[in-house]
Amino acid sequence: MASEVAGLAVGLDVGSVLALIALGGVAGFINVLSAGGSMLTLPLLMFLGLPPAQANATNRVAIALQSATATSTFLRAGAHNMGVAWRLALPAVVGAMLGAWMATRISAEAFESVLIVVMVVCSVLMLLPTPTLDTRELTKERITPTVLVAMFGIGIYGGFIQVGVGVLFIVVLYRLLRIDLTQVNVFKVFIVLMYTLPALAVFVLDGQVRWAFGLVLALGNMSGAFLGARVNMSPAGARWVKWLTVAVIFIIVLRLLLT
Repeated sequence: MASEVAGLAVGLDVGSVLALIALGGVAGFINVLSAGGSMLTLPLLMFLGLPPAQANATNRVAIALQSATATSTFLRAGAHNMGVAWRLALPAVVGAMLGAWMATRISAEAFESVLIVVMVVCSVLMLLPTPTLDTRELTKERITPTVLVAMFGIGIYGGFIQVGVGVLFIVVLYRLLRIDLTQVNVFKVFIVLMYTLPALAVFVLDGQVRWAFGLVLALGNMSGAFLGARVNMSPAGARWVKWLTVAVIFIIVLRLLLT
């Protein structure tokens, strides 16, 4: 696969390739264990010259392959209860197709404004303390219409922009359904995989995907996702990841505002 990616990346200089792989690795690790990886990779694609619509679409290539890597790693490690995960994924898939279609219709200026607001809001939400809750196994009976509507909404958001979608999963799966955070991470990457594939198809049909950038970025994302799926991070380590992510995001937002 590496040789194929190298061939596709002829139009990229060495610095861009290294930046995509390095930051993609960080983003893949963060996306599996927490949230916010796309807050790093989406602006990076824009800084490398992609228009906002193309950056938003191209980022889905890495998200899809990253999620596939993490999901397969979780399954090999013994992840269970995936039948329930499918029930959560279905409304998210429908919502994502709608969200992706909306993203193909928004202007570049409006998208950049939305991105800045989303990054600031998600950064604040990431730093809020995660309460310790009494968690329990998720059963089919606990998936109420309210939960399905919430997953449909997450799908719309994820299909539209993806940035910070992990924060929404933590709200619904951990705070609302009270699933333990390890299971939240398994469900999260599986659902993201399921809705990213049709959303990516919408962007491909619209001609927005830059495959060279997306596949090189995916190399980093997949490596980070594999590592993240195998790491059991302590609460202290998770907080450090959040603070580091927010610090980088702050720099990126300043750059977006000043350009």
